[in-house]
Amino acid sequence: MGKHLVLIGGGHAHMMTLASLRRFTAKGHEVTVIGPSPYHYYSGMGPGMLAGMYRPEEIRFATRRVVEGQGAAFVLGKAERIDPLTKTVHLENGGTIPYDVLSCNAGSFVPHSMPGAETFRDLFPVKPIEKLMAARHRLLELAAGKAIRLAVIGGGPSALEIAGGAWRLLHDAGMAAPAITVFAGKRFMGRLPEPVRIRAYHSLARRGIEVLEGAYVRELGKGSVVLDTGAEHPADFTFMALGIQPSPLFTDSGLPVGPDGGLLVNEYLHCPKHPEIFGGGDCIHFAPQPLDKVGVYAVRQNPMLCHNLLATLQGDKLRRFSPGGDYLLIYNLGDGTGILRKRGLILSGRPAFWLKDYIDRRFMRRFQALE
Repeated sequence: MGKHLVLIGGGHAHMMTLASLRRFTAKGHEVTVIGPSPYHYYSGMGPGMLAGMYRPEEIRFATRRVVEGQGAAFVLGKAERIDPLTKTVHLENGGTIPYDVLSCNAGSFVPHSMPGAETFRDLFPVKPIEKLMAARHRLLELAAGKAIRLAVIGGGPSALEIAGGAWRLLHDAGMAAPAITVFAGKRFMGRLPEPVRIRAYHSLARRGIEVLEGAYVRELGKGSVVLDTGAEHPADFTFMALGIQPSPLFTDSGLPVGPDGGLLVNEYLHCPKHPEIFGGGDCIHFAPQPLDKVGVYAVRQNPMLCHNLLATLQGDKLRRFSPGGDYLLIYNLGDGTGILRKRGLILSGRPAFWLKDYIDRRFMRRFQALE
């Protein structure tokens, strides 16, 4: 007798499973995919979409179409709570979905709760990526006829790419040059090697983008950013590009979690206490070793997660996930150039961006072909 597999989210870690749903349904299993949108947007191309380098339809997968085209069910909604005792997913709209095996690729979010955030009109977190589409339209609207003051709160790679992307958007639209400030906290790109940090800093400086270090944003005033030093900087528009956190779904459900609130999983990518619950991507805490919140690990988890889900349904042997070694990182600087880092190799310039663009487009074509 077939069982019921439920997938929460259609992100990177579920891509291979979504591409292989016929393997599950052909064996008599029922599959339901829960997602907040009929589409999944590829976060690696989000800053490029903000910049106008990509159209929204170029950076998204038609999740619903792919799922339903393979005989599975797609439920438009958001998981609010998981009950492991009754094996039920509770949705925000009050609906419930029972499962035999559950896999979570619920993603992450950018925390943007700080004093004044609720009253600051034009405040946009950089995730989910759909927020960047709304931000793009609003930026163009605000910048029509005047030079705007734009704040980016955060000092990591997201802040770098968003600042560069916003500059490119307004520059290409022929708008008055914006005053863009990155409020980087203690140190801009402080967790990256110094050569990467210097290249990133100079790339922004060449375009007149200011980077403020040595102070943290304390609150958002009415049209301003207030630092913990007491300094106040005017801002018409603000991006929140702070570090991401796993979905609160697992903490809210009382499931085992890691220090960051991500679902605790072992080398088989399932929860030791509830082995029928699997997870991948940004929403998990990998117990054997902490993993950076980068898409490469979700992509590497793809084949193991797909295999182990079907193996659990069939009663077969599971495979261990190995995170692998160092990975390639390329940052889109928004001006047609990039910064590439792989082990000790660091390159910057147009070839770095061309390589990123090629890799991203190839990744998209592979899964968009399923549509």
